[in-house]
Amino acid sequence: MELNEISGVVVDRAMKIHQSLGPGLLESVYQRVLAYELRKAGLAVETEVPIPVEWDGHIIDESFRADLIVNGKVLIELKSIENLQPVHKKQTLTYLKLANLRLGLLINFGSHLLKDGIHRIVNDFPE
Repeated sequence: MELNEISGVVVDRAMKIHQSLGPGLLESVYQRVLAYELRKAGLAVETEVPIPVEWDGHIIDESFRADLIVNGKVLIELKSIENLQPVHKKQTLTYLKLANLRLGLLINFGSHLLKDGIHRIVNDFPE
């Protein structure tokens, strides 16, 4: 599947989950339900994927964990907060760079309307 197809399935399933469960649950609940829905749709989903940081020739293990990586191509960063801040988009872009991936989706299940809580983040310079 291409990046746009994968992201389309992710957004579709996230909308379905938000419509059914609403905002306000813990991020971990949305993560588990979204992973389940994506696997049900035939996608390969990794959860809590450790992404190391290389510094000064050394690998710093498990510097952060990606919430979801779908089909080895799309990084999903989940939030369940009242309002996203600019730092959340920067954080997602940094995660993409460290993971050497091109596309990320920042999804805030805490948004009243999920369409306002979905942000597509593109890493223009994957290695």
